[in-house]
Amino acid sequence: MELTSNRLTAWRDLAIVVAVLVLVKQSILPFSQLFGGPASTFTAMIVATWLLHRRGSSWADLGLRWPESWLRTLGYAALILVALLATAGAMQALADLFFEDIGTSGRFDFVEGNLPGYLMMLALVWTHGSFFEELLFRAFIITKLHTGFGNSALAGYLAVVVAAIFFGYRHYYYQGMHGAVVTGGIGLVFGLIYLKAGRSSILPLALAHGTMNTIAQTIRFAGG
Repeated sequence: MELTSNRLTAWRDLAIVVAVLVLVKQSILPFSQLFGGPASTFTAMIVATWLLHRRGSSWADLGLRWPESWLRTLGYAALILVALLATAGAMQALADLFFEDIGTSGRFDFVEGNLPGYLMMLALVWTHGSFFEELLFRAFIITKLHTGFGNSALAGYLAVVVAAIFFGYRHYYYQGMHGAVVTGGIGLVFGLIYLKAGRSSILPLALAHGTMNTIAQTIRFAGG
C-alpha cells in the first residue's frame, strides 16, 4: 500500500509541476517569446519547492548541496562540458539529416552589441538556463518519474528518456524540430549523468549547463 501511495504521490506532484511549466509558458508566449520559458521555470521552482517541503524533502535530497571539494566539482563540470559539446555536435549532425536548422528564430538577436541585453541574458542563464533547468528537468522530473515507474533500474532509464523528450519539446517553440532533437539529445546525456551521479551533487551539471549557455550568449554579443 505504501509503495502504491508513493507512486501516486509522485505522479500527482509531477503532473502539477509539468502543468505549471506548460501553462505558464503558453500563457506568456503570445506576449513575449523571450520571457515565456524563464517565467515558467521561476514559477515551477516555487511550486516544486513547496511540494518537496510538503513531502518532508528538499532540493538537497535531489542533489543541490554544498560540495565537499570545489576543485573536484569544477573538474567534473569541465568533463561534463566536454560531453555536452560532443553530444551537441553529434545531435546537430543527426538533426541536419532530417530537419531544417532554424537556429533560435531571432529570439536572442537583441544581444548582439547590446551590453545591458547581454548582462540580462547572463542573469537568466545562471538562474533559469542552468540551475532551474537542471533542478526541474533533471532532479525533480527524473526523480518523480523514477518513483512513478516503480524505482527499478529500468524505471530510471525510462524516466531519463521521458524527461529528455519533454526537455526537447520545451525548446521546439523557437528552435523547431531540429532544435528539439539536439536539446533532447543533450537532455538524455544530462539525465544519464544525473541518474548515475547527480543525486550526490547536481552542481557539476548546472555549472556545465550555465557555462555552455554563457559561451553561446557571449558569441552572440560579439557578433559571431
